Amino acid sequence: MVTSVMEELTMQIPNADKMLSVNGIGLVTVAGFISEVGDISRFKKPKQIQKYAGFELVENSSGKHKGRTTISKRKIIYQVVLPLIRINQEFGSIYDYYRKRIKNPLKGRQAMIAVGCKLIRVFFAIMTKGVVFNGTKMIEDIHRPTQLPQAA
Repeated sequence: MVTSVMEELTMQIPNADKMLSVNGIGLVTVAGFISEVGDISRFKKPKQIQKYAGFELVENSSGKHKGRTTISKRKIIYQVVLPLIRINQEFGSIYDYYRKRIKNPLKGRQAMIAVGCKLIRVFFAIMTKGVVFNGTKMIEDIHRPTQLPQAA
């Protein structure tokens, strides 16, 4: 009953059905994203949604003590990233790239946040432009260094 009502209400939002085309994204994620963000047209850039969603890194430090780096809030996007990188090959490859890149590799949580930010950008494009998710195009749009810099 609750799921059918949630689905009915979610599908009333323009392009919500296209968000479900992302492998590994389900109705609860789409409904949660839409409910947290609200009207997507109030944002000009996906970066604004990232800040609104609490995807800023916060370090718990004091004086000489350097604490753990965490995100400022845990929201729906962060909670969906772990299953997403396991289920979705394209998002999994983005996660692996951030973890294993030669210059500035990220730790696990940092890479998950980077993938979450990518998901926000994908959702933003789907919601504002009405495009259908294309994992191959998403991977091709990422600029990665093809070779190592030469030693001087």
